[in-house]
Parts: sequence; C-alpha cells; structure tokens
Amino acid sequence: MDTWESFKMAGKTLAANRLRSTLTMLGIIIGNASVILMVGVGQGAQKYASQQFQSLGTDVIFVITGTDNARRNVIAPPNRLVLADADAIAEQVPTVRSVAPQINGSELAIAGNNTKRATLIGTTDSYAIVRNAEVGSGRFLSNDDIKRNARVVTLGAAIAKELFPQGNPIGQLIRIRGTSYEVIGLMSEKGAFLGTNQDDTIFMPITTMTNQLTGRTSPYGVAIQVINVSATSNDNVDAAQFQIANLLRLRHRSTDMNAEDTFTIRTQQDALEIVGNITGALTILLAAIAGISLLVGGIGIMNIMLVSVTERTQEIGLRKAIGASPSDILTQFTIEAVILSLLGGAIGTGIGISGVLLLSVVTPLQAGISIGAIALAVGVSGGIGLFFGIFPARQAARLDPIVALRSI
Repeated sequence: MDTWESFKMAGKTLAANRLRSTLTMLGIIIGNASVILMVGVGQGAQKYASQQFQSLGTDVIFVITGTDNARRNVIAPPNRLVLADADAIAEQVPTVRSVAPQINGSELAIAGNNTKRATLIGTTDSYAIVRNAEVGSGRFLSNDDIKRNARVVTLGAAIAKELFPQGNPIGQLIRIRGTSYEVIGLMSEKGAFLGTNQDDTIFMPITTMTNQLTGRTSPYGVAIQVINVSATSNDNVDAAQFQIANLLRLRHRSTDMNAEDTFTIRTQQDALEIVGNITGALTILLAAIAGISLLVGGIGIMNIMLVSVTERTQEIGLRKAIGASPSDILTQFTIEAVILSLLGGAIGTGIGISGVLLLSVVTPLQAGISIGAIALAVGVSGGIGLFFGIFPARQAARLDPIVALRSI
C-alpha cells in the first residue's frame, strides 16, 4: 500500500469518529494556543516596558544618592548628593547637555473642597528637557521662578483633574502645608510607569521647595535625591557616565580615594537591559508552562490510539489476512496520530493568533505574533504526535492476524 492510500484511509477513519478525534486533538489545540498566546504576552510586555523607558529619553542618566547597600539602611538613609554637585556636573562635564536636580516629597494638596495626596517634585526648568516631559497648557517652571523662589506649581494631568474637576486650573491657587501656590501649567498625560502614575505629580521650583518645605538637610548644601542628566547624544552616554562618576568621586573623597562611592549612576540602557532580562525570563517560563499542555495532549493521543487499536482488532486482522504488511499497519496508525497532532496544532495556532490580536486591542500591550513561536509550537505538536503515535502503531502492526480474526 502506498503512502497516499494510507493518508486517505487514515482520513476516512478519523472522519468516521469525529467526536473521538476532536477530543483527542483538544489537548494539542489548548497547548498550541497557550504557547503562542503566552509568548505574545511576554513579547508585548517587553515592548511596552521598552517604550515606557524610551519615553523618558534614551540619553538620560540618573545619578542617585547613596549606593544600593546604603539605601537598604532604613534607620539612617543616605543623603549625600547636594545641589552643588548638580551645578558642578553642568559646568564641568563636556558630554552633558542638561542637568536637572530633583527633590522628592509627598504632600497633601488642597484646592477649595478638594484634597489629594500627590508626589511633589522640586526641580529646575531643565527637568522638562531632560525627562522629555511635555506641557499641555500654560508653562513649566522657568529659571526666573527658581531665582525668585516663586510660589508656583505645574500640575500633572491626573492631579489637576482631582483638584479642579470643574474647570481650568491655570491661574488658580492650591495650598500645601498652609501656603498658597499659583498653578502656572498643566502637563500632558503620560500614564503610569513602573507602578507610579506620572500624571499624579506636582512640580515646584527646587528653591521654593527647599525654603518652604524641606529646609537645608545637609551640612554641605541643599540635599537632593536624584540628579537627572541628559548626554549630548546617545553615543556619549557612556562617556558622560564615566566623567560624572570621576567628578563626583573627586568632590566626595577629599582624602580617602579607596572609600566607597556615595552615589549610584544608572542609565536608560541599564534599565532596559534589566527589564528585558526579567520579561524574557517570564516569557520563557510562561511558554514552558503552556508547553506542558502539549505534553498532556500527546499522552492523550497515545491513550486514544491504544484504545483505537483494541477497538479495531478485527479490521487489523482482516487487512493482514488479505495481504497488508506490518509496515502498512504501522504507517496508517502513525499517519493518523500525526494528522491529529498537526490538525490540532493548526487550530490551536489560529486560536492563539486570534487571542494575541484581541489582547493588542483591549490592553496597552502591543502583543506580537512570533513566527518562531508558531513554528516551534506546530513542529513540537507534530513531533509529539509522531512520538506518542509510534507505540500504538507498533502494537497494531504486531497483532497476530489469526488471533485478530478469532474475535470476529
């Protein structure tokens, strides 16, 4: 019997037992759909995180006060960077384009009868340039505001809606710790980033925040938590990072050059690599968990095929009696198992792709359709069908035709 004839006979047999064939394929369908969908989710998460970081600016460098080990000390947290450090970086590092020092806080903001706790950032006019922040209306903080210690603020989109739900906030007053501040601008919506709503932020001149709220918390000057720096170009990020580190080491180590750094420098690329590694590992984990369904589906195919061999003992005996060889029987049963796997893989692929497209529509994740994941899932499902179909097929091929015919 030729291979084409074996395919035709296998197809007729599977068509005659539609319910059993469908249930047999179910594990493969679920497995393929799960693998494709989970890989799509993982890749979508990678793209989303990358876009969120890039929206902050690809040439941004963050100089953070303290080291990772020192920041774990909750009893005496480090407070080493000062405003003079930011000024020194701006003046002495040639590969730096803009510098924006930053003081963080959390305060209750009051506007009329509306009260909202918001993140408070004291910074300079360079912040909008370094962090790629866009003003929706009004204006951001200016250099004159910094020099005059002006009592002005620029609101994030979310906090503006909370405090002024009925109208335009520009020109209105808000109160923080009993002091009134004029709203001079409204930032464009930027959304959440790493669990923090960037629109739920109030920006204030760093001098005003120091004089009105935080005070002088370091004997060496105005203490700050972060220095936001933008390099002159993406190609100069590494050079700027090296030059900033050397400058701060000179400023912070007057005598002991072997002392530990009192700061940490991070770049956008560092953050992207960390997020990429995390989401990549999660993608592999999700795909591996989903791949278990393929294994279960393969075992289901073997079980059903073994049952099929028992049910078709008479058919096998008759075919052998009229001249079918063991290889013909082996080929037919193997083809049936492979057809079930490949057909289930194709249906599962269609469901998985549909799920990925639906996910892209209803969520912010730009889930991608991975050709590699599709090829791997379909190839694995076909291989599973072949692997788990061999044993039942050999069982059928080894049946003694005399014993099989006795059951007629």
